[in-house]
Amino acid sequence: MATKPGILTEWPWARLGNLKYLVLAPFACHSIYTFFMRKDESHQRDLFYTLVLPFTLSRMVHYQLWISLSRYRTAKGNSRILDKSIEFDQVDRENNCRDDQIILLGLLYYVGYLMIEQAHHMPMWRTDGIILTALIHIGPVEFLYYWLHRALHHHFLYSRYHSHHHSSIATEPITAVIHPFGELLAYYTLFSISLFTTLFTGTASIASVGAYVTYIDFMNLMGHCNFELIPKWMFSIFPPLKFLMYTPSYHSLHHTQLRTNYSLFMPMYDYIYDTMDKSSDTLFEKSLERAAEVPDVVHLTHLTTLESIYHLRLGFASLASKPHTSKWYLCLMWPITLCSIMLTWISGHTFVVERNLFKNLKLQTWAIPKYRIQYFMQWQRESINNLIEEAFIEADQKGIKVLSLGLLNQEERLNRNGEIFIKRYPHLKVKVVDGSSLAVAVVLNSIPKGTSQVVLRGRLSKVASNIALALCEGGIQVVMLDEEDKKRFKAKLTPEAATNLVCSKSYNVSKTWLVGDELSEDEQLNAPKGTLFIPFSQFPPRKARKDCFYFNTPAMIAPKHLENVDSCENWLPRRVMSAWRIAGILHALEGWNEHECGDMMLDTEKVWKASLEHGFCPLTNIFAA
Repeated sequence: MATKPGILTEWPWARLGNLKYLVLAPFACHSIYTFFMRKDESHQRDLFYTLVLPFTLSRMVHYQLWISLSRYRTAKGNSRILDKSIEFDQVDRENNCRDDQIILLGLLYYVGYLMIEQAHHMPMWRTDGIILTALIHIGPVEFLYYWLHRALHHHFLYSRYHSHHHSSIATEPITAVIHPFGELLAYYTLFSISLFTTLFTGTASIASVGAYVTYIDFMNLMGHCNFELIPKWMFSIFPPLKFLMYTPSYHSLHHTQLRTNYSLFMPMYDYIYDTMDKSSDTLFEKSLERAAEVPDVVHLTHLTTLESIYHLRLGFASLASKPHTSKWYLCLMWPITLCSIMLTWISGHTFVVERNLFKNLKLQTWAIPKYRIQYFMQWQRESINNLIEEAFIEADQKGIKVLSLGLLNQEERLNRNGEIFIKRYPHLKVKVVDGSSLAVAVVLNSIPKGTSQVVLRGRLSKVASNIALALCEGGIQVVMLDEEDKKRFKAKLTPEAATNLVCSKSYNVSKTWLVGDELSEDEQLNAPKGTLFIPFSQFPPRKARKDCFYFNTPAMIAPKHLENVDSCENWLPRRVMSAWRIAGILHALEGWNEHECGDMMLDTEKVWKASLEHGFCPLTNIFAA
């Protein structure tokens, strides 16, 4: 919102929420009806009226492609322009009105068609109309926009309108269309000059209308993508091009300096009126030359559910900025989901998902392009391990200090918590961390004070075994519901500690349950009312009770000095990080010179104290089913 909102700031359909898309529904239905159902041969079908809906949808796809590309490139770091972080407040501000101008233009198309006779039965192509559109844009549109833009930077209009757009210093493609309603109306009035000129001169065509809007979208989104992609040779081959096309770095200077580089897409008016930033060429060249960022710590994760591609930071920002929950409308995107599944079956390569900054430590998250279900398929394990191995080698070659293994990338049945790679490459300089020590510490510190007995249920992983060991040695009775599990684990305990390990067929022995992957729904239903379920596994249990309480998987709240956090880690709340991810950061901060994989464990008390000293806080929230 602008600092002093003026009239026509709020969008007319702001209070409709997600129902705002229904504003187009009557017109869309009417256009489809008239195309397919009209029987009157005296009225020819009008292709333009019918194409408004698919064109509107294609604009949404166009926007999303730029958003995904920009987030991927800025996470990698090559050709990145501005290093300033993007946080949740910017994501929320931009997501709230990201599709408003698309809805508005669709509405204007429909209403304009119904009211303007010249818009009916336009031909598919007219060369003279396309040339006229270009000339009108280069002349009157660019000229008037330049002066309108300068006027919007006057303190009166800036505080009431344009400051909303400039709230985002580090821009993303979607920033391009984040404006108050009245300001965008002014822009569309300018852009309509080209369209109305061709309409009333009889030179308009479907191609000229569609191409002009696509051109505006392309240039607008590109100019806000925060990475430089225009090659230098284009300006060398045709020097006048610098007057006719701006670059992302050119417009980035406008967002940082405010009083320079006012032009829409063609910088010629900045040259004419001497408002071009003198550092434009320097920033352009520096951005192009910038190499991909080499992080200090990499967290290696993977896809989870089939919908998780949309919840990634590279997917839908509105979904990525909230804990992962299933959305019904994602079922409508099954063709894209199916294509992504096929790609993961055939081939794939680890890709960068996110970058963060912790004090002076550069962090990245890489993802293995495999879904959770694939990790349980025997014939997929070799392929997955090969991808993880490639990530190890790449991290070592780049000089990365620590690589932490997230989710099932450290599965014992897959690679023994990463141990097989350490044995295969004994001279690896990168330290491999499975995060088990911190996960154990988080679970131990989540158990309510004064607890004398806990139920341990689920697969006895490395984390589960060490939790049970610490509890038994600390004098807390650990109850197992399976005799075989008890026998296997008892062999690891000292005779004194083994006295605290018992087996029971009763589910009512304790209201504190430590649970893992193999916790069944029946076992949850048999637990006493008010039971506290504390997961020690990577994935949360499927909640089956409304009268019990569920902790999150082992995690902690990140400190404020963790920067560039604009997405949630899977199902965790905002600014909450999994213990396995935090463990890699602590390993680098503390300079620990050892691996944590296989059966190796660090001192859990030392790891816990280190996490608190570096500003991480225990996650004390309990979530009811």
